[in-house]
Amino acid sequence: MRAVRGRDTTPELLVRRLLRSVAPGYRLHRKDIPGRPDVAYIGRRKAIFVHGCFWHGHDCARGARMPKANRPYWEAKIARNRARDAANLAALAERGWKALVVWECETKDEAALSERLLRFLAEAERV
Repeated sequence: MRAVRGRDTTPELLVRRLLRSVAPGYRLHRKDIPGRPDVAYIGRRKAIFVHGCFWHGHDCARGARMPKANRPYWEAKIARNRARDAANLAALAERGWKALVVWECETKDEAALSERLLRFLAEAERV
């Protein structure tokens, strides 16, 4: 698993390219924000996570596929990842942040993803 990148993945780079054209000024992988979101807008208090379907247990075809070898290990690992993701989203909400999760399978339709990102960033901040 050493070869699996945790940042600058293809889906993440696509999301950043879409954001750069409409809403520049984001920060990457901030350690002081719970969960170290892939993209963060500090002033807007908005965080965007780009999750791989397999690694974070999405309910799409790619995320539902489990390796045949060492199945109990992978089931436990993905369950831990999902629990950690839920805890990170809850910690962000406690601090007054809005979060958006973009799944790897959603990056296939760039137009729909771009619209979703714009809607998320345009949401009125409720404090």
